[in-house]
Order: sequence, then C-alpha cells, then structure tokens
Amino acid sequence: MTERRRVGYSVHREVLDEGAVEEMAERSEVKVTLSAKVKESLRCSGPRMKSLILGFLPILSWLPRYPVRDNAVGDLVSGISVGIMQLPQGMAYALLAAVPPVYGLYSSFYPVLVYFLFGTSKHISVGTYAVMSVMIGGVTERLAPDADFLTWDNVSNTSVVDLLSRDAERVRVAAAVTFMSGLFQILLGLVHFGFVVTYLSEPLVRGYTTAAAIHVVVSQLKYTFGISPARFSGPFSLIYTVLEVCYLLPQTNVGALVVSIVAIVGLILVKELNNYLSKKLPVPIPVELIAIVVATLISWQVNLEDKYGVDVVGLIPSGLQPPVLPTASLFGQVIGDAFALSVVGYGIAISLGRIFALKYGYKVDANQELIALGLSNSVGGIFQCFAISCSMSRTMVQESSGGKTQVAGALSAVVILFITLWIGTLFEDLPKAVLAAIIYVNLQGMMKQFKDIPALWRTSRVDMCVWVATFILTVLFNPDLGLAASIAFSLLTVIFRTQLPSYSLLGRVGDTDLYRPVEEYNQVEQVPGVVIFRSSATLYFANAEMYQDALAEKTGLDITRILSAKKKLEAKRKRQEKKEAKRARKAAKKDRELQGESELEKQKEIAVIKMREDLRDPSLPRAVILDLSPVNFLDTVGVKTIRNIRRDYGDIGIDVLLTGCQTGVVESLQSGGFFSGQVTKACLFSTNHDAVLHCLSERTDGSHTDSESGEEENMPATSF
Repeated sequence: MTERRRVGYSVHREVLDEGAVEEMAERSEVKVTLSAKVKESLRCSGPRMKSLILGFLPILSWLPRYPVRDNAVGDLVSGISVGIMQLPQGMAYALLAAVPPVYGLYSSFYPVLVYFLFGTSKHISVGTYAVMSVMIGGVTERLAPDADFLTWDNVSNTSVVDLLSRDAERVRVAAAVTFMSGLFQILLGLVHFGFVVTYLSEPLVRGYTTAAAIHVVVSQLKYTFGISPARFSGPFSLIYTVLEVCYLLPQTNVGALVVSIVAIVGLILVKELNNYLSKKLPVPIPVELIAIVVATLISWQVNLEDKYGVDVVGLIPSGLQPPVLPTASLFGQVIGDAFALSVVGYGIAISLGRIFALKYGYKVDANQELIALGLSNSVGGIFQCFAISCSMSRTMVQESSGGKTQVAGALSAVVILFITLWIGTLFEDLPKAVLAAIIYVNLQGMMKQFKDIPALWRTSRVDMCVWVATFILTVLFNPDLGLAASIAFSLLTVIFRTQLPSYSLLGRVGDTDLYRPVEEYNQVEQVPGVVIFRSSATLYFANAEMYQDALAEKTGLDITRILSAKKKLEAKRKRQEKKEAKRARKAAKKDRELQGESELEKQKEIAVIKMREDLRDPSLPRAVILDLSPVNFLDTVGVKTIRNIRRDYGDIGIDVLLTGCQTGVVESLQSGGFFSGQVTKACLFSTNHDAVLHCLSERTDGSHTDSESGEEENMPATSF
C-alpha cells in the first residue's frame, strides 16, 4: 500500500467563541411550531395523495412496470420451488403451533397474498416460521390444555382427550393472538414506529432465535420418541419438559424413533448434496417434498399407525375455511403474547428484508413493512391462520432460483392453493415424526449461531454478554418473557456504558491544533496552566456525579477542601476586619482631635487589601476546558452539573470554558438557565484550540499589564 501524500493547510482567523460564530454564520432563529407541523402533515394535494396511495399499495407502482421478459421465468420457477417448500414446512410448523397441520397450509396462503399487495421487499418469502410457531404453540397450549378436554371412555374406563374440541379451541386461540399481533403491527406502522426494531440488536436477535430453536427442538421430542409428556407452562417449563421426556424414555415408540432417524439422516444427506451441487443445479432438490411423499407412501402401505402405533397427521379437510371473526373474549388473555409476536415477527422480517435490499440496491420502507405484516396477520387471523414472518431458508431458495419480485411469492401461494384444494387429503397418513425431522433439519442454521460466541468474544464482549444473556433468559423464561427480559438487559448494557465512560485529559499534538488523551499518546503535552477534560459519553443524570468526581481526580483538585479553606479564610478576614475596625474606632475616639474621618477610612481600606493578597493560589490552573463534543444531549441534571462546576471552580479563581457544544446542547444550556448576566456564550468555543488560545491570550494580556516594559507581543490565532 502506497503511503498517502500529506497535504498541508494554513488558516488565519481570530479566536471565535460561540456568540461570534453565531453572528458570523447568521444563525436562524426561525423554528417550526407544532401546529405548523400538524397543519403540514394534514395538508392534502394531488401529488401528496398519489404518493400516499402508492406508499400504502406499493404493488400499484411496480406491477404496471413489471418486466415480463426479464423476470417472468425466474419468478415462475422460484414461485413453484418456494410453494413446494411451503407444503412440508407449513404442516410441520403447524405442529409447533399446536394446531392441525392443514392450518399451516392456510397460513402459507392468505398472508402471502396480502403481503404481495402491501409489502415493499422484493425477495423475502413470508409464511410460517419456526420461532413464531413455537410462540403461538405456547399460547395455545396454555389457554387450551389437554386437561380441559378430558372425557370418560366407557369402553376403556379411562379419561381420553377430545381431540376435535381441543383442536377447535386451539385454532380459535391461535387466530385471536394472530389477529391481535396484526393490529399491533398496523398501529405501530401508522404512527411510524418502525424504528422500534432498533432495540433488537443483531446479537439479541441471533441469541433469541437460537434459544427459540432449543424450544422448538424440545417441543418436537414427543413426536420423535412417540411419547406423551405432560405439558408445562411458565418459567423453567423447558427444563421440566426435558426432565419429563427423560423420565418417559423407557416408553419410547421404536417405530416412531426409527422413522425419525431415517428421515433426519436422509434429509441431511440430500441437503449436503444440494450444497455441494449448488452451482450445477438450477434449483435445489426438493428434499422435504420427497421426504413427505415417500414417508406417506410407506406409512400407507405398511400401515404404521395401526401396526406400530406411529402417530400420523390424520384428517386433512379439503377446501378453504370461511372467514370468521376472532373470539373477542380471548383478546385480554393474549394481548401480551400478541405484542411479543408483533415485535419478533417484524424484527426478523425487516432484518432479512434490509439485507436483500442492500444487496440489490432498493429501499425497504420500515413503516410500510409493519403495515404489510400487520394486514397479513390480521387478515390471516380472520381466516384462522397463525402468525407469520419470513423464513431465511425459503428466502434463500426464492432468491437463488431466480425470484426477483413478490410475483414469486404470489405464485407460491397458488401452489399451496392447488395442494389445499385437491391433493391435501393424500397426506393424511404422513407420520408426524417426519414433520419433526423436517423441523430439526431446518434448524441447522440457527444452531450454527453458537459460533457467534467466540467471534463476539474477540470483537465486542458486551455484545457477547447480550447474546449469552438473551439465550439463557429465553431458554429459562420461554420466548415471550425471555424477549422482554432480553430487551431490558440489552438496554441496561447501553445505560451502563454511558454511566461508566472513560475520562481523559487532553494535550496538544506537536505544533498542531489537534488534542489527544495524554494517557494514550507519548508525544502529547498538556498546555501549561490549562486543563482540558473530556468524557467519552454524554452527560446526564446517571453519570453526572461521576463526571464531577472524575474531573476532580484528573485535575488533582479537591474542590470541597479548597472551598472549605476559602470559607475559613473569608471568615478569618471578616473577623480581622472587625477587629481592625473596632481598634480604629477606639483610636479615633481617643485621637479624634488629631485624626479625621479620612484617616479612619484609609485604615479600613488598608486592612481589607492586606487580607486579600493571598487569596489566589499560583499552583492552581488558570482555566479548565470541558470538551463536550461527545455530548449529544443534556438533561436538567447535566446542565446543573456544568453550572455547579463553573461556579465552584470560578470561586477559587479558575475559569471554566466549554468546547465542541452541539446546537442541541447549547439550547439545553440556554433553556436550563445556564446563561445569565455574568455567564454568556463567550465561555463557549467551537474547538479546544480556540479555547486554549483564548486562555493564553488572557494570560499574556495580564502579564503585559504587570510588566514594566509594556511592549505588546503579537500572537497568531492558530498557534501559540
């Protein structure tokens, strides 16, 4: 790498404080009022109305210009490929949601069509998603547990679960929570709360999805081993479930276990073959479709359900369900779960959408994505679907197989419609163990996220702590409570980082106007008589006290002790003055005839001057400069802190200057009452160098005043 050529520059100007800069730059005092902003937002015109309509229905802007010759073939192949993937994944993820498998097909149809109309991402594949499904499953099993549907069987003299009633109630619960989550997303989108996803950092999302994958795996163990463990809810339910599964292992159904092992091995082998031949195959081998077709044929021929007791999918009704309004009485019980679903689903979708938007050079509207997903879930809830998001595996297939627009998503919905109407009933003999195997294999990507831990350890240990804490909290407290606890922990790390910043003293780099921490650089020297102090974080109530303590520690000045000594000196001075005055009055009384009033005043004046001579300590710095360039806001406590620092240090003869103040910080100082008749914007400077030159010019003027020669020395404005 060639060395960059150094270019010199020279600037000659006066030292400028904040007031001089505002006057020179002619700062505008015009501010837009809230009423004006509201009036502007409500203003309607032809172009604005057109923009709103096209923003709400993006399909109207891109579909009329759809390049059929360039995109049609790729979208067709991609749509068929994704539709084939939607079939097994929809049925498998319906098991996670604890609803009949056919509702996974419904969830792969209605929401996809709605997103086709309102979505702004061209590449993501919306539909069923493992994390969302397991969160739905937690709600449905909590509100519709098996224990509520036990009936007495006179033939076997035992209690059995009324599966039809239970599944119908679970579908109602899933539809209610899905409808509510959609309403939350629409509301957040309308008030432009798309930025809420910023609170879901990448380490948090990856740690959360990894923990959710653990929940998914544990929830499917009952199908793999063919057992019926008790259902646990609340914190630590995952641990209780694992213990219950271990207790029931001796009752394992060998047939179900063999089916699971064979399916898992076959799926992994073919997926590895897909990866190996990815550059040679136009589309990946539809291994999941092949798996469910082969497993259904074998189960039907061998009669796995009757001979070996292997649990199968069962009745799959043909056709579509009529729209039904969700049960309003359930809304109060699922409102917290619905909000968690809305945030998680949106966070995953927008993260993936932005990745592909950046890759292909277009923009994804965060607020419109909220509305699109909200409408997808709300409409889906009316048609008895469960909550959806986007899937990484399907999105990768949609992109790699040539999909360029959401036409591919609409075509995948058509494939699902065809399967639901005509051939869905053919999969009634499909073993649930195969669907569980499909889920396990699709979670490979999430399990590989454990590799994030060593990578984050090397780059950012705070982010690693967020990842690990999110994983542990989600595993222990379930996905809903785990998400809330994880966000709280992530925000606490931000607070701690601002509450415990690094403090440093700055020195000048050679003969430049640059200032760097003296602790970190060897060729940096402090300016004599001037202390430049900087904090790495903003100044607010959480770190205001530590800011003052750090300033005292760095400067080596115990302000409390110095002020106390000064007060004692002032008290001593006053006592001495009183004594001198009393002595003078006595002398005046005795010698009134010899001394006049003028002599008494002279004595008083001499006494006062005598006691003031030693108030200024020459060992103290002449000025302290507070570099506020890292500060992006000041609350009332921060303003009060700076005001107290200026007052306390000023009381002992040290001038306090502020540098690098952003406009918002200056406004906070002004509204907080920092400026007064004695304190003006003349104590604010744009750069540290301006403030240093100001301090040195003050010292030079003072020394020239006291010198006998009286000669003036010319000091350039940009150098010492």
